[in-house]
Amino acid sequence: MHRGSLVTALASWLDARAHGGVWIVRMEDLDEPRCVPGAADNILDTLTRLGLHSDEPIVWQSRRHALYEQALASLTTNGRVYPCGCTRREIADSLTRVHARHSTLAYPGTCRDGLHGKTARAWRLRVPDGDAAHMHFEDRWMGSHTQDLATEVGDFVLKRADGQWAYQLAVVVDDRLQGITDIVRGADLLDSTARQIYLQACLGAPTPRYLHVPLVMADDGEKLSKQNGAAPLSLDTPDAVLAALKEAASHLGLPAALADVSHRNDFYAAATLAWQAQHAR
Repeated sequence: MHRGSLVTALASWLDARAHGGVWIVRMEDLDEPRCVPGAADNILDTLTRLGLHSDEPIVWQSRRHALYEQALASLTTNGRVYPCGCTRREIADSLTRVHARHSTLAYPGTCRDGLHGKTARAWRLRVPDGDAAHMHFEDRWMGSHTQDLATEVGDFVLKRADGQWAYQLAVVVDDRLQGITDIVRGADLLDSTARQIYLQACLGAPTPRYLHVPLVMADDGEKLSKQNGAAPLSLDTPDAVLAALKEAASHLGLPAALADVSHRNDFYAAATLAWQAQHAR
């Protein structure tokens, strides 16, 4: 975990506590090529040092392939999913030609009416056209948002060419099965929300409330992440833990008075009240 992931963890924990809910840790470890051995255990150890404990047993997405397969089969039976034989290069070439016509940069629907002799590589969810493609939602932090799935996204992948499950499908299936009512996450995932809301409707799942918190940025102006060398949290002492929590709280716009708290438990009590005052709805 780095400073950015701490901000998201703290925000979601505070939101659960402020609303009398439960806080759930889920390991989204589906992208096997990018999973570093020992990283998940390190994350759990860091959460323990911070005093953030999951209120329910931890769910590991890497152990839930059968559930995602069932969801894909259901969508396929209902005619919502189709196989796609396009390579990345072919899609890029199609988008270049579309761009030349000053039209959409969304997936152009090449395989919507069949593979035309190609081999199936991925599976895509068919999005609606026209007004039905307009997905509107209210974000509890970012406000009102609308995305046109047809023109801004196009039919999106649920199962990749390498056999890996797409993030969009996995989280929607898990949110439904875990009874998630509120999702608190980083603003980099705001763009995924409309797709997930549409997929929820396709699967007959309820739509949770969403709150996307501002990202922590690196010195170069990019999102702080492991990919750009974000330093892991150093939490060797209680003072270091408290300092990290106070910095995260400051990023979330919580009162400056939290800086005067001298104990972790006191910090959480005061921060929960502050969050409740600012995000009670």
